[in-house]
Amino acid sequence: MPPTSRPLRKLGFLTIGLFDEADPRKGHESTLEIIELGERLGFDSAWLRHRHLQYGISSPVAIMAAASQRTSRIELGTAVTPLGWENPLRLAEDLATVDILSGGRVNPGVSVGPPMHFDRVKEALYPDTADVEDFSYERVRRFVDFVRGEPATDSGGVEGFEVFSDRVQPHSPGLGRRLWYGGGSLGSAQWAGENGMNFLTSSVVKAEAEQGPWDFAEIQLSLIRAFRAHHPDGDAARVSHGLVVIPTDSASPEQRAKYEEFVARRTPRTTSPQGPARLLFAPDIVGTSEEIAERLHAHVAFREVDEVAFALPFTFEHEDYVQILTDMATKLGPALGWRPAG
Repeated sequence: MPPTSRPLRKLGFLTIGLFDEADPRKGHESTLEIIELGERLGFDSAWLRHRHLQYGISSPVAIMAAASQRTSRIELGTAVTPLGWENPLRLAEDLATVDILSGGRVNPGVSVGPPMHFDRVKEALYPDTADVEDFSYERVRRFVDFVRGEPATDSGGVEGFEVFSDRVQPHSPGLGRRLWYGGGSLGSAQWAGENGMNFLTSSVVKAEAEQGPWDFAEIQLSLIRAFRAHHPDGDAARVSHGLVVIPTDSASPEQRAKYEEFVARRTPRTTSPQGPARLLFAPDIVGTSEEIAERLHAHVAFREVDEVAFALPFTFEHEDYVQILTDMATKLGPALGWRPAG
């Protein structure tokens, strides 16, 4: 087994938090229980994904606030918050508030661009400003500046009995260093580095070369290296890797069959770029922790990172997630050189 160039330092997981429309509390409670389990198992971080107008977490900030009061150590992140749905100043206020409540454990991950299916939602989301909203990197820059304490207004001070600040309040001093950009293109990797953010990679990249063959790991490696080449911290700049891995060490025969069928359904999309955006998907990895570790050690992009946030499959049951997370923490993590947090 080839050695990794960077020992695995942080182990995290990502969940979408599915729920039933008829009983949404059960699904949200399941998500909170999974985060609590993650802390007990020693995971370093738990990450939440946005799903607007769907049956998944639409408000990760609210979930992180609740989780912050039911945990004491595990870091809480978003992977990612699409800023096209957000007001940067208001989001900065909410995240700083939760960061204060959590004791400095929030890791906001964001992305740029117009909201998904913008033509369908723009009248509800921006009825008066849809044509002039800025969905460029400038929206991210505004958010980053607000979080880092740059002025939001040119006025402050005392007015009568009220005291005003010229920057977002509360201000959480460490939060600005825990901002992540989720990107799948060379341009986004470079921008994130130039602006001193951390970088989230996932199971999706852009196949920017017109002609194949396309190698997912090689493309992802080029993003990581471009990010670090443009980051003030160079090779020390933080990158988190996020493939879908499903360990089966303690799975029942029925669970193994379900997991293998899930992976088989998704594998065809990994053979070539998909859609006008030319998205290339990484193959999901299912097997024993030893088998998964061997494949990850052979993954050239994985060998460049020391942090991961493995994505949980989004259609499984609560007991499946318990089994998968337990195997990740007790089998896969140690096979990758990771030690659980105390």
